[in-house]
Amino acid sequence: MRQYEEATLHIRSPPTASSVSESWSCCCLLSAEEEFSNRGQVVMKLLVVLLVLQVSGSAHGRCFCQVTGNLDDCACDVETIDSFNNDQLFPKLQALLESDYFRFYKVTLNKPCPFWTSSSHCGLRDCAVKPCSPNEVPEGIRSPSHNKYSAEANEQQEECEKTNHLGAVDVSLSEETREALLDWSKYDDEAQRFCVVDDEDSPDSQYVDLLLNPERFTGYKGPEAWQIWNSIYEENCFKPYTVKRPLNPNSFPSSSGGEARTFYSWLEGQCVEKRAFYRLISGLHASINIHLSARYLLQDSWFQKKWGHNISEFKVRFDSELTAGEGPKRLRNLYFLYLIELRALAKALPFFQQHGIRLYTGRPEEDQKHKELLLEILQLAKSFPLHFDETSLFAGDEKEAAKLREDIRLSFLNISRIMDCVDCFKCRLWGKLQTQGLGTALKILFSERQIKALPVSSDHRPSFQLNRQEIVSLLNAFGRISTSIRELKNFRSLLAEDW
Repeated sequence: MRQYEEATLHIRSPPTASSVSESWSCCCLLSAEEEFSNRGQVVMKLLVVLLVLQVSGSAHGRCFCQVTGNLDDCACDVETIDSFNNDQLFPKLQALLESDYFRFYKVTLNKPCPFWTSSSHCGLRDCAVKPCSPNEVPEGIRSPSHNKYSAEANEQQEECEKTNHLGAVDVSLSEETREALLDWSKYDDEAQRFCVVDDEDSPDSQYVDLLLNPERFTGYKGPEAWQIWNSIYEENCFKPYTVKRPLNPNSFPSSSGGEARTFYSWLEGQCVEKRAFYRLISGLHASINIHLSARYLLQDSWFQKKWGHNISEFKVRFDSELTAGEGPKRLRNLYFLYLIELRALAKALPFFQQHGIRLYTGRPEEDQKHKELLLEILQLAKSFPLHFDETSLFAGDEKEAAKLREDIRLSFLNISRIMDCVDCFKCRLWGKLQTQGLGTALKILFSERQIKALPVSSDHRPSFQLNRQEIVSLLNAFGRISTSIRELKNFRSLLAEDW
């Protein structure tokens, strides 16, 4: 699996002040054993016992990534997700993402930032993205957008273009189905999207091979990187400016404890929809940090580079002691994000079961093989026993629920636009893909009526559509979350060895 496998190297944690102190104490005690009397030996043994207890307790306290138990606002538990993802879903998903249909992603990387003037694009070597030359992309993918699925789909489009009234409905349909189709016809696709989708026909858009441009540590950090996340959290997560996020780099460390209590008191007082929105963003942030820690540049020489797990980097981002208790909360939000995207995959199954939907690359045998693998993955997602119940969202007063849904849609749409402000092109690429994938998942979750109203034959206008960009981003974004869950298992093993 080219996308997942990396160098097996990993970097151990550098000695901390406590570990240095512990090692120094042991050396002193060994010298004392030779120098002091029997009375000194008794004292030494007592100190050794205390030292062992201290190290043991410290090791137990550092078991911060062993997140367990039920998740907030869900009926699911972490252990069920770990087992399902690592043992069943992850291997199949990685095989699918290596196929041509999912590895080539068309994106526009040179859009200007719509919110502030960017000082300059990242000059780091590892921030660069290598686009594909035309002959590297299968012809079926490079063909015009209306050829992406099948000849049958093209015929449907031609019929639609000949229809005077695009909202026309066959009178043989049920009343419920007619109402759903008419509701859908009132809005164009843009009004249903939760994220910005790049124009595939733009001369600035280009295909990128995701396997040759993997998400990993690039060295992009500092004020410019923090500006991105601050803009996301401070301006788009419904939080008043008077409530400070824990570990906000613009806050004073001495007040972080009080700020954390104030923040979580505020968060718990919000409606379930706004809590869920914050947890999705936090989970996405955590997932990205796991990727950067798991694919860290460990060795850079003139003849080769070595990428692998950096335990120290992982600790800085998630250790409970080093993050004032925030690390484990971030990891729990990662699991929440996993549930949301998994649920969307299960809900999308009827769309992909349509005969006219094909993963079209122009290679019929491979296309059919990968379509079958995709359906197998979606069926597996549907079989998950403890799905998130999205009916708990937007369940109040109809008008208030509609307004709240639109507020959340617009907030996430804004977050997807912020991705064009990321100076590192490699980070921008994966940021755009993952926000688009999550936005597509939200579009699926809140289009249940349209999905249920999908026509059983090709004679009727479909009530729900996903273009190729949305399909590719949906599966690749979930692939990133699935990889993060798997990487947590790897870090647990490495931390156990490190202790």
